[in-house]
Amino acid sequence: MKISIRTRFFLGMVFFFVIIAGLSILSAYHMNRLSLKTDAILKENHFSVIFARDMGEDLTKINQEINRAFLNGEKIDTAVILSASRTFGSSLKLEKNNITETGEGQLVSGIESGFKEYLTNIEWLVKSDYPRDKVAALQARFQNLYQQTMLLSQMNEQAIILKAGDIKKSAEKGLTHVTILGTVLFLITLSFTFNFSSYFNERFTKLYNGIKEVGSGNYDQRLNFEGEDEFYDISLVFNDMAKNINENKEHLITNLKNDLEREISLSQVQELKRIFEQMHGIERRAVEIMTKLEDKL
Repeated sequence: MKISIRTRFFLGMVFFFVIIAGLSILSAYHMNRLSLKTDAILKENHFSVIFARDMGEDLTKINQEINRAFLNGEKIDTAVILSASRTFGSSLKLEKNNITETGEGQLVSGIESGFKEYLTNIEWLVKSDYPRDKVAALQARFQNLYQQTMLLSQMNEQAIILKAGDIKKSAEKGLTHVTILGTVLFLITLSFTFNFSSYFNERFTKLYNGIKEVGSGNYDQRLNFEGEDEFYDISLVFNDMAKNINENKEHLITNLKNDLEREISLSQVQELKRIFEQMHGIERRAVEIMTKLEDKL
């Protein structure tokens, strides 16, 4: 099948484009996986850590208000309790919609039920005279709830560490894949570039040497290119040109030779004619001399 030089260049550019696109797609694939895993950590675990710490802070505010009122013999500021309870409930609701780890749902359910009992006891405490045993019981419930929120935070922090390790492994795996593929494609590209340049280098060199030989007078020079590209067509034209020049040269030499022989023949005839004329003059003079001698005798 005949493939033109333009087509070869086009296919070469397509080949390089495919290689670049392949590397880009593979890199984008691994980058996208890392991005998704990172987003998952932020969404699934980092936010849970924030929610757990917010709930712990709200519990601390409630407990501090109870202790303040008990130590000072004052009534509990229900506005503080209500505000902290609302923010605790908001964080708890967000956490319930972001459960991802094994056992996390059970832990959140325990926090939710424990917090409801905690609020119930606070309401009873507000209506009473703050008996010491009830305050101590609230302190125990606070400690239990606070530890549960910290456990929830630690659970998600541990998940972040594990998933970060997984992301690191994925990054190393992706880097290995890209490196291997990049090396293979580089070797293929290097081989292709070498063969591609050698192909045209060889043909340009042959064409240059052929023209140089013809220019120096070697009209027997011929070009032989394999394939059916433009160089093959050029070689046919070049060989026909060299053949025609060689034939015209031989024809010109033959004509010059014939002309030279013709000139030589004409010169010889003229010389013979001159010699004959001289001989005829000599003969005529000899006759005259013989005639004079005869007259004297």
